[in-house]
Amino acid sequence: MNLSQLKYLFVFTVPVSALISFNAGAGAVDPAADALGSSVLWAYAPLIYAFAIVPVIELLVPLFGRNLTDSEAQLARRDVFYDTLLLILVPVQWGLLLMFLNSLEGVQVGSTLWWGRVSGMGVMCVTIGINVGHELGHRTKRSLRLASQALLASSLYMHFFIEHNRGHHRDVGTREDAGTARKWEVLYLFWLRALPSVWRGAWRLEAKRLRRAGRSPWSWSNQMLQFQAVHILLVLLVLAAFGPEALLGFVIAALIGILLLETVNYIEHYGLMREKVSEHRYEPVMPVHSWNSNHLMGRLLLFELSRHSDHHHCPEKPYPTLNHEDDAPQMPTGYPGMMILSFIPPLWFFVMHRALKRLGRMA
Repeated sequence: MNLSQLKYLFVFTVPVSALISFNAGAGAVDPAADALGSSVLWAYAPLIYAFAIVPVIELLVPLFGRNLTDSEAQLARRDVFYDTLLLILVPVQWGLLLMFLNSLEGVQVGSTLWWGRVSGMGVMCVTIGINVGHELGHRTKRSLRLASQALLASSLYMHFFIEHNRGHHRDVGTREDAGTARKWEVLYLFWLRALPSVWRGAWRLEAKRLRRAGRSPWSWSNQMLQFQAVHILLVLLVLAAFGPEALLGFVIAALIGILLLETVNYIEHYGLMREKVSEHRYEPVMPVHSWNSNHLMGRLLLFELSRHSDHHHCPEKPYPTLNHEDDAPQMPTGYPGMMILSFIPPLWFFVMHRALKRLGRMA
């Protein structure tokens, strides 16, 4: 195993932080107590790691923008290690979900410890459940696409599989796209627009696909019906096996993961709109339509998601072969730091509108 492979094992630091979270406060006399003891603070390990430690490191560590050579990229495409790593994360995610649900037993809903564990599972939902599910969802092998759906199910966001692949990649940079944030759009309003739009968009895409095939949108061939059935079945299983309080924790953790994913969408395309060249056609998707980052920790934790321009140019490209594009807009820091910035709209607008002005996109 060489360094180019080993560096992606860094992603396991996120599950390790979740393990710490789900075991924090286990030795406390009253684990339901809402006290800020040091043992309880460990429950926030994933949140602290992702949104405090990683952003600070990314500010201090130099950018790393090297691309693979053509021969290196060809070897990476044939190397089973990279997809195997993604597949290993499927049982890791589901195992930690079961551990999380079990860890909520006896913990008072709404306590400091409870929120720490729920937020920790939320971080797992976005980094492993949705992001790795996103990567596998772009593969052509049926087994890998099923693995993608299994991961997305752990975050109750399976319809992302439909809308992202067939909607977002087609409509990115337009007002028709649920995942493209417009100039002056506040993150929290973007959430309110994006979440129902992704769900409705997936229904429309499936209905259109089935009508073209001469089938009813209400047949069992409709993936949206299948995915909603899986969501409902999973919710009922959690309720039956762990009870209503654990179900509440699971639903909130999934929602945290979904909102963090949509925050990533928000920062990836903010203000980068494609020009309309005719009544029914936009200019092609170009590197300038995605914000990118070469900050190494974010790249490794998110499987090169921050090389987003190349991902949109060639969605089927495996993550280790994605390239840095010289003419792609670059963020001042990595994805975790930019996500924090987006939570504070006045600071976000101040930083990003200056960047848009430098790109000539603040008309």
